[in-house]
Amino acid sequence: MFNIVLYEPEIAPNTGNIIRLCANVGAQLHLIEPLGFKPDEKKLRRAGLDYADWDSINIYPGFDQFQQAQKPQRLLTLSTHNNLCYSSVQYQRGDYLLFGPETRGLPPAIRQSVPADQQITLPMVPNNRSLNLSNSVAIVVYEAWRQLGYDGSG
Repeated sequence: MFNIVLYEPEIAPNTGNIIRLCANVGAQLHLIEPLGFKPDEKKLRRAGLDYADWDSINIYPGFDQFQQAQKPQRLLTLSTHNNLCYSSVQYQRGDYLLFGPETRGLPPAIRQSVPADQQITLPMVPNNRSLNLSNSVAIVVYEAWRQLGYDGSG
């Protein structure tokens, strides 16, 4: 279906919520280190409930290793610094959706390493902090899944 990529996630409950989301929409989760928590952290387990099958989550020591291992056909970067609205994109099965860490977002070099039509954002009222990471992932994933007719749902 889709690939959710978290670049250096910092907050265990956010990642736990995203684990649960991935399980419910059939998405594959990829984590790029360093992580701001340990995989066995209680808050992560609580948020992910029983969905946290660590054998199905791919973890990479860095962004380059992720790219070498996955060779993403199409990578979309999400940032408050991007201009293209997430709902303007025509999502494709197998897309990789890359989200940055909670406190600082994606580094400019990574965010801009893809074509402009793959640099997307969520609209927000000006002068506010960005949305919670797990909320942002859910919004984008559900739009992408909607476009594909909720393929795979029961």
